[in-house]
Amino acid sequence: MSSPPLKYRGRLKELAPEARGRLLDRSGSADARVAQRTADILARVRRDGDRALREMAREFDRAELGSLEIPRSVCEAALASLESGVREALGRAASNIAKAHAAQKPQAIEVETEPGILVGRRPDPLGRVGVYAPGGRAVYPSSVLMGVVPAKVAGVGEVIVCSPPGPDGVPSAGVLAAAALAGADRVFALGGAGAVAAMAYGTETVPRVDRIVGPGNAYVAAAKLQVVDAVAIDAPAGPSEILVVADGSADPEAVAREMLAQAEHDPDACCVTVAVGEAQAEAVAIAVERLAARAQRREIVSRSLSERGAVLSVDSLEEAWPFVADFAPEHLLIATENPAQALPRVRNAGTVFVGQHASVAYGDYMTGANHVLPTAGLARAYSGLSVLDFYRWTTYQRVTREAASRLADDVGTLADSEGLFAHAEAARAWRQS
Repeated sequence: MSSPPLKYRGRLKELAPEARGRLLDRSGSADARVAQRTADILARVRRDGDRALREMAREFDRAELGSLEIPRSVCEAALASLESGVREALGRAASNIAKAHAAQKPQAIEVETEPGILVGRRPDPLGRVGVYAPGGRAVYPSSVLMGVVPAKVAGVGEVIVCSPPGPDGVPSAGVLAAAALAGADRVFALGGAGAVAAMAYGTETVPRVDRIVGPGNAYVAAAKLQVVDAVAIDAPAGPSEILVVADGSADPEAVAREMLAQAEHDPDACCVTVAVGEAQAEAVAIAVERLAARAQRREIVSRSLSERGAVLSVDSLEEAWPFVADFAPEHLLIATENPAQALPRVRNAGTVFVGQHASVAYGDYMTGANHVLPTAGLARAYSGLSVLDFYRWTTYQRVTREAASRLADDVGTLADSEGLFAHAEAARAWRQS
């Protein structure tokens, strides 16, 4: 069976403006029905609490929930029942994630801006964090590790996990095992926008959290955006994406494998290669279509590639970098002869894989870097999840009596100029004659 063609092929500089715009604007028009249904779910949970969550489990998951919370013993049993190779791999991943994120821990700072004036900034771990773990089209125990392990490294007081229940009323064994391995404090059998609402607002059983992290479907993404007035979130996120920059040194089949690895996530995934030279671009495109024809998740891969897949050629690497900056991919793979030399050219990317042997799959699971990343071009402003997401900063200031006197007149002058006369009086009260 032949594979559907890639959506876009040809020279990058000859790409039609409409096609270029579609590749760059991956946010998509918000589905009004999704937004409204999400708003209704949030309101329902906020109003009816646990009762709404149980009703929605019946409606959406076809599950009867005896208890919203999964006992720790069930999570531990899931971990114990894992096949030994899987458990060892998860343990190795958790160890690497902990090492990488421990190195990112921030430090308190103090600076004396003038004699007697000290300004400090102190990182304080969040009190409670919620980690969402998907359980729909695919189940990702690795995402549980990516959320829970950095939070524990940061010293968060309590980490809870929410994941959709199966027909038996319990989340997948893989998610439960990963939660136990990572050290999650509590686990709830809750999915979709309802889980986000429960973590954002709290219910009789589910505690309100300070930040919600983790990937999810369109309803989860919409819910996270709609609760930002009540809780912090990691970043808006959508379907997976990859941009590969390849020169003539890259193996076309290796590049194709990376495109398929992201395409199999979601029919809406966006997978693009920018190759130096038309011959290399053609070789990559042929390899992509050949591998797609025999992919195990062929239906998802084919839809992704035929709707948002592209292999485009450039005359030189220099021509590629402006497109990379505009595209701002979730995953950027630099498959060039001197990838480390190219790395400084990159600014807008969720995470960068340096060299064709640095498969995105390694970052998804095992290197220790976080795979919860900004999509849809939001890497222009957002970073991937890190240990920093699990802190808030306390700023403090000390002013000696002598320094207060020296500040009094200038502060009073500025306060008067803004019409804040009580400010001026408060400042001048410490002036020494």
